[in-house]
Amino acid sequence: MTTVRQRRGGRVTEGAEDQPSEEKNVKSDGNVLSDHTGGKLWNILSITLGGIVAIGVGLLTSFYVATLHENDLWFSNIKEVEREISFRTECGLYYSYYKQMIQAASIQQGIVNCKQYLEPVYFYIYTLFGLQAVYVFALYVTSWLLSGTWLSGLLAACWYITNRIDTTRVEFTIPLRENWALPFFAVQIAAITYLLRTHLQPAQERLTLLAVFIATFLFSLTWQFNQFMMLIQALALFILDCFDMLPTAKVTRLYIIQISGLLLVCVLQFFNSMILGSLLISFNASVLIARTIQKNLKKGNLFNRLGKLILHVLLVSSLTLLVNKFIKKSLNLESDEHIFKFLKAKFGFGSTRDFDANLYLCEEAFGLLPLNTFSRLSDTLLFYVYVFSLFPLTVAALIVAFRNLSGSNQVQEKAEYTITLKPDAAYNLIHTVLFGCLALSTMRMKYLWTSHMCVFASFGLCSTEVWRLILKCVHLYTSQRTQMIKYSIPIITLLYISYKFWPGIMDELSELREFYDPDTVELMNWIKSNTPNTAVFAGSMQLLAGVKLCTGRTLTNHPHYEDKHLRERTKQIYQIYAKRSPEDVYRILQSFGTDYVILEDSICYERRHSRGCRLRDLLDTANGHIMDGLGESEPDLKPSLYPRFCEEIKKNLPSYTLRFIRVFQNKTFHVYKLAKYK
Repeated sequence: MTTVRQRRGGRVTEGAEDQPSEEKNVKSDGNVLSDHTGGKLWNILSITLGGIVAIGVGLLTSFYVATLHENDLWFSNIKEVEREISFRTECGLYYSYYKQMIQAASIQQGIVNCKQYLEPVYFYIYTLFGLQAVYVFALYVTSWLLSGTWLSGLLAACWYITNRIDTTRVEFTIPLRENWALPFFAVQIAAITYLLRTHLQPAQERLTLLAVFIATFLFSLTWQFNQFMMLIQALALFILDCFDMLPTAKVTRLYIIQISGLLLVCVLQFFNSMILGSLLISFNASVLIARTIQKNLKKGNLFNRLGKLILHVLLVSSLTLLVNKFIKKSLNLESDEHIFKFLKAKFGFGSTRDFDANLYLCEEAFGLLPLNTFSRLSDTLLFYVYVFSLFPLTVAALIVAFRNLSGSNQVQEKAEYTITLKPDAAYNLIHTVLFGCLALSTMRMKYLWTSHMCVFASFGLCSTEVWRLILKCVHLYTSQRTQMIKYSIPIITLLYISYKFWPGIMDELSELREFYDPDTVELMNWIKSNTPNTAVFAGSMQLLAGVKLCTGRTLTNHPHYEDKHLRERTKQIYQIYAKRSPEDVYRILQSFGTDYVILEDSICYERRHSRGCRLRDLLDTANGHIMDGLGESEPDLKPSLYPRFCEEIKKNLPSYTLRFIRVFQNKTFHVYKLAKYK
């Protein structure tokens, strides 16, 4: 008798041959062919079904947020001025450029003439809601690529929707640049995940690199913070490359794509100098330079490699600072200095009286991530599953990193319990850890983390590798048990989410509200009816964005805060809320060509922030004056010689009425026209 080896349930067994070997071989070959054909058909069916589900879930998400927006504002029924006012703060500024473009005759006669089919405002918001479909589709695909099953993508999409408060704010801040950018960032992550798979054909790799470049370019083009997000991404690639967990050639291509994408954006943004001085360009260039200086980084024993690695990190860090300083000195760049002042003060490296930095420090959005975020994420089981997935994969990453550094992977036997970590999983692990740290430190950035948290948690719950590792640790591993758990637990989780949150979603979709802001509507209508088209308005950044959108009047300042001269101008305009003489304020406003100034009671008598963080307090501190109210002040601050301008002007004293004529007021706003006074 001949001994044969046959696979049963994923395990190799030995048995006795009872049939002639030739007949057995024929049957085996037939079975293999049949299994191969059946498996191929099943894969095609699974991919087709998964793709249909992905598109369907993406479209449903788009419809969901669009409906929430309509129900919250009754957007289809309110007047155009009310629709425009609903685009609060910088949202109004961004939408105003779109409005300006479609009202231009040459554009109307060209490619943007959609009025006969759809109102321009609906074309705009539906485009953004459509990008949400792209966003969810990309998250779905990333999770599917990581886990190997589209069930994981469906779970990621469901978590994204049920945790909407913490994953997106698109339905109430539609025109924000992050809402344009994050879908492209998600597409880029999906493309990188696919790129890092092993055994890609050259044509597949080239197409994927093209997809990464296009997504990187579009992400960079649409968000001012792109360079900082991609710097974190570059750090993730650098860490993984140092520990030999990613192919160096692919990492190099990704560095080059990041640099080339940013440089192309720089050209299209009329040579935006802030991009040239970005840390990302300096860091990526420094890594590529350091590699040419240091050879054989990935050779030697553990201590040898550790020494080389430490030296490499120091060299890259030093080069990054030197290159960045050289670029900024050469081009005289100061556009992003307020960000570094903010970071320095935020992380305890000295206090600051810098007005711009303190504006960020005092905003809740730039504070630490509130703890109640985790309770909300836990209600949907997302946070629990995320931690459950993060722990074993982090342990596996540490083991693989140590093994790579020590060189033991070159001589180890292919044992059953060998721990491995695929490059795509390793990248997404470091990505979620680094962006998690960013979100914990700055609440505004949580949307970058929570959306990827949905991907990572669903991948962990549907991952064969994760369940194999866990079951082997408790000596319960079998292939059948792993497959059963891999599918059953995600399905149970989906059923739980549906049961618990479907009624709430239905209630949310049926809840109707209406936009109501009569004071702002009255102000905008007055400006349009009673001021010349060439009038120049001064006021708060947030309000002036609405003035530009609703009336088309010229502004002295607006919320685009990435320009040093505009920041300095805004600080000067804001002296209307400081303790300054009417002569000083008049001179400042005249220097910027101001015709009208708008004062807001909500700023002049602000109570939203505590003492020290009110806008008037930031101005007093920057001007060296003692703040209002009870509490301690820094010893070198002194009382101002003048009362607060925004309060005193309402008393109609001669020194004020000579220079400022009140032309409009309601419960919220006071508009003054600058008199022709010498």
